[in-house]
Amino acid sequence: MDEGAGPPVPYMARTRAYYRALGYDNDYAWALHDDVPFARPGKPLSAMTIGLVVTTGPGDGSHRDAQGRRRVWSGLVDSPPASFDTDLAWDRESTHTEDRESFLPLDALKRLVAEGVIGALAPRFHLVPTEYSQPKTTGRDAPEILKRLWEDEVDAAILTAL
Repeated sequence: MDEGAGPPVPYMARTRAYYRALGYDNDYAWALHDDVPFARPGKPLSAMTIGLVVTTGPGDGSHRDAQGRRRVWSGLVDSPPASFDTDLAWDRESTHTEDRESFLPLDALKRLVAEGVIGALAPRFHLVPTEYSQPKTTGRDAPEILKRLWEDEVDAAILTAL
């Protein structure tokens, strides 16, 4: 640990307390998957196309449906939105969204491609809504994200969270 870094953040306990403060009566039920469909990549990272999945969308609201709910949305890596929708339940006392690279690391990934560490970056990045519903996530949003990643012919994806 860096000498200047503080102690680790107790994420799970802090998240429980945060949602209780928002008025939720039940603790969030974290997803548990005993059988995870991950596999060792069949080729080196330097030959892979990497996709990026994020949890925030454009500030213009185009990622919201007619009722204002967030939906799966895709944006171009070469022309990301100028601003991002941060109207989410997140700990605004401990973090901020002023550094786009912290939740949408396009510049860092492009540098890794230029250095040959990563083979290529997919042309689009994708928003997965952060609804507190595992059935919606696993039954609706995750299959749509997977479909879009397949369309982009990615070998692996990175998920970043706001």
